[in-house]
Amino acid sequence: MNTVEVREPKYRMVADHLTALLEELGEGVPIPTERELAGRFAVSRVTVRQAVQELLVAGRLRRQGRGTVVAGPKVVQRLVLGSYTEGLAAQGRRPGRRLVSAERVPATAELAAELGIAEGDEVIVLERVLLADGNPVGLEDTRMPAARFPRLLAEFDPETSLYAYVRATGVEYETATERIETVLAAPREAMLLETNPAAPMLLLNRLSYDPEGRPIERVRSLYRGDRFSFVTTLRPEVPPVS
Repeated sequence: MNTVEVREPKYRMVADHLTALLEELGEGVPIPTERELAGRFAVSRVTVRQAVQELLVAGRLRRQGRGTVVAGPKVVQRLVLGSYTEGLAAQGRRPGRRLVSAERVPATAELAAELGIAEGDEVIVLERVLLADGNPVGLEDTRMPAARFPRLLAEFDPETSLYAYVRATGVEYETATERIETVLAAPREAMLLETNPAAPMLLLNRLSYDPEGRPIERVRSLYRGDRFSFVTTLRPEVPPVS
């Protein structure tokens, strides 16, 4: 039987060499120029560019001004029904949020069905940039029934944990359904997240419920794939009792 030899693309080999170089340089240190790297690895600048792009997508490098520097480790968040603030703080990272907008709007038919309210009822919309150590890593859009949280816009500090505020009002989170997919950011989203619109994103859509099964909020969270990852613990599914 004839076998076909598959050669690793040149840019992948350059990416491997670059990865080793990053360990020597350390976080925040600029990498050599394309011209310098092309000479060091005896390849074209196009090949170097491909290798750098692969490491940017992987989160090993990040753009800074007009240059490229070694990136720090990704934020690793557990997939749990809990607070973003508490999750980052537990890792020794500095969580933060930057308010983009806070307003009341009438619910569409689709949103009303999800939140268990009537079409046209007011919902509170909070859009915030999620920060880790001062760097934007996510964009969060939260929609909640205004009648259930009538003083939220007056009382809540948008730079703090909404999860903690909701619990302080006496509402407990019990369950949530969540869907995760990969997408590309819209130009406005990429601008808010200070990233390239062509960079991959992780999109999470969550609907949270209280112990009585009443919807609390619908959250759309967009995370930079180069700066954020998720981890969870899987257990065997218990078969139904017949």
